[in-house]
Amino acid sequence: MRRFFPLFLLLFVTSCATSGDFELLRQDVNNLKRESFETKKEIDFLKEKTAGTVKEDSFSAVRESQAEISSRLSEIAQGLQELRGRFEENKYFFEKTLKDSASEKELLRSQMTSAENQIKAFKDKLAAIESQVKAQEPSKEQPVSSKTDSGEPDKSEQKQDKVVEKKDAPDDKTKAYESAYQAFKDKKYKEAREKFEAFIKDYPKNELTDNSQFWIAETYYSEKDYEGAILAYETLLKKYTDSEKTSGALFKQGLAFIEIGDKKTGRIILQKLTEKYPDSKDAELAKKKLAETDNKDIKKPVKKK
Repeated sequence: MRRFFPLFLLLFVTSCATSGDFELLRQDVNNLKRESFETKKEIDFLKEKTAGTVKEDSFSAVRESQAEISSRLSEIAQGLQELRGRFEENKYFFEKTLKDSASEKELLRSQMTSAENQIKAFKDKLAAIESQVKAQEPSKEQPVSSKTDSGEPDKSEQKQDKVVEKKDAPDDKTKAYESAYQAFKDKKYKEAREKFEAFIKDYPKNELTDNSQFWIAETYYSEKDYEGAILAYETLLKKYTDSEKTSGALFKQGLAFIEIGDKKTGRIILQKLTEKYPDSKDAELAKKKLAETDNKDIKKPVKKK
């Protein structure tokens, strides 16, 4: 019994010590748990705070990056706008140049076509007039020589031959021409025209025939029958190419075209005159007329579209 008592006492003391230690350990554990919980809260708080800071920094970085990109895009867009503006400006001037050139060519083409049609119409009219004149011409056949029963030529035939010989005399040719010219100076244009036409008919190869054709054209021009004048001048230019009246016919024909409103054809004819007969008085007059028409075109107000 005594032998087991110390053992029992030892167990009792050990048991008491262990219970106290357990209580201390429990408190320590609780304290550790509490500290751990507090530490965890602090860690979570720090995480949240750090996460917010990082997030805000990230947003700032993104904003700065976006601002820089936006600035660059704005600069690029401005540069593109300038290039587009220059391109549109060059495109406009290029298209305008092409359009003006095409319009000018089309205008010239239409005016030349109009002039050709007018000249053709004038030629047709002239041909019709010539046909009518030829139809109205008396027969030029000479009567067959007749003799009397005695073998002598008929006196009436002799008289007719004398008249023809007298008609062909140079003095009579000059008188016929001067009579027609005097009628023109007296402003009897129709009478003058008829006399000049008769002169051309009677003396087709006379040295004054081309002059007669010129004055026929002048009678039309003086009567303001500009289309008839253009046709008459054209006859002179085509039929009497070596006439001294060629430059004058070109000048007056150009004026006649201007008078009927075809300034383009008139200017072409006047320009042709200055190039073909540069030293003539008619060329000087043509240059003045061209300058006059240029000044009128400049002073003419431009209509706004």
